[in-house]
Amino acid sequence: MFVLLAAAALAAPLLVPHPEHAGTATDSSARLLAPSATYWMGTDNLGRDVFSRVVYGLRTGPAIAVLVVSSAVVVGTAVGLVAGYFGGWVDEILMRLTDVFLAVPALLLALALAAVLPRGVVGLTIALALTWWPWYARLVRGEAASVAGRRHVEACRALGLGHCRIMLRHVLPGTTTPLLVQASTDIGGVILVASGLSFLGLGAQAPTADWGLMVQESQNHFATHWWVGTFPGLAIMGVAALSYLTGDALRDRLDPRSTSPRGRMPRRRPGTTEAG
Repeated sequence: MFVLLAAAALAAPLLVPHPEHAGTATDSSARLLAPSATYWMGTDNLGRDVFSRVVYGLRTGPAIAVLVVSSAVVVGTAVGLVAGYFGGWVDEILMRLTDVFLAVPALLLALALAAVLPRGVVGLTIALALTWWPWYARLVRGEAASVAGRRHVEACRALGLGHCRIMLRHVLPGTTTPLLVQASTDIGGVILVASGLSFLGLGAQAPTADWGLMVQESQNHFATHWWVGTFPGLAIMGVAALSYLTGDALRDRLDPRSTSPRGRMPRRRPGTTEAG
């Protein structure tokens, strides 16, 4: 599904019937038309095709989420890896800095940063990236501290290998599984927060095709023209749910300590007995 969504975002000009409606083009003669064979998801208050804008929204919300999570993973991994590997005063300084960011509620911090930074997609991406990295620092720090105390890492130190080489080749690989699971789950969370900030006017600005902005623009017409905000909202919910389900599936696949999705013991092959 992620591959299909990425392909749809890249091929949006070829897939949608009205690509011009993703920009500044409007059609006053087609305002607030209900879904039909011509307009699959209806039109908004400016006569723009909702379906075309929802598909083009794949280039905004999910793209912001991927950039935010990627940036947070890079920064958080670097901080957590150094803190967990060296320990001592280095760990104390880096983790106390992380605690400063974690002490403020994430949404409140994102709101404050988005209000200070220039309005738009770039400012929103920077605000969310600055908010999201502490969780990865904490996650990687715990895993790195565990791996750094193992015998093969101590053997590398005894052989005189450099710290950078040990961290990158022997400590970092031990953190990839929880990082991958957390990152895949966080994409949905970032999409929800980014859409919320766009709804409040602190994210993407008109005429950008953004799902949160589309829901905000539809609030005055929702009672009488439900389709204007319903389809962007379903897109937000669908991609966020896909992200959470992907994270759960990766956890079941990659973490041998995890249980089945129903919370019971790991599945047995058909035909095997309890003793087998």
